[in-house]
Amino acid sequence: MTGPDLLIDHFLPHPHFELVRHLIVDAPVKDTYAAARELDFTEVRGGVVTAAGWLRMLPERWHNRRHGPPRRPTRLTADDLHAGSDWTLLGDRPGSEFALGVAGKFWKPVITWRRVEAGDFTAFEEPGFGKLVLAVSVVPYGPHRTLLTVHTRVRLSDPESWLKFRRCWRISGPAIGSVHTALIRTVAAKARERALAAYARTDQG
Repeated sequence: MTGPDLLIDHFLPHPHFELVRHLIVDAPVKDTYAAARELDFTEVRGGVVTAAGWLRMLPERWHNRRHGPPRRPTRLTADDLHAGSDWTLLGDRPGSEFALGVAGKFWKPVITWRRVEAGDFTAFEEPGFGKLVLAVSVVPYGPHRTLLTVHTRVRLSDPESWLKFRRCWRISGPAIGSVHTALIRTVAAKARERALAAYARTDQG
């Protein structure tokens, strides 16, 4: 017996690298999904995450001293990424899961990004690039809790790119793991806030 196909399996079925985090959230599925779907990524904070992000951005900051900095968003949801960046909202199954994707040369000090639309993403294999999918899914875990999953997969288009990214992954893997941990904990906290607020409204009524 097998479960339904996940969006991440559809858009990137055979990854070269992947990272998965699970967490049982003390909130119903609808609140957990809403918290994830509406999450402002600029609010994801943590000591390691902040330091890792700052170090990862150093080459871009140096580059921006010459060419001027890009506009810094004050809010960054999945919809904001889809509308105003190279990231694409690949798919959304309301109340269940969604997936974001992007192509790029992720191993370079200043990443070369490439936007690939959902209809072209699975088949995209341009040499010298990799593909990355970030997916979030929720399933019930009993009547009042949720199993939340944050899942990242990367696939490279050619052996040379694979070798370059493998070196990058070995160095940045712990920082990427910290980002996943901070992300999933932030979603869980916001889901609990939503659930408590809904309960308070019901109790007052």
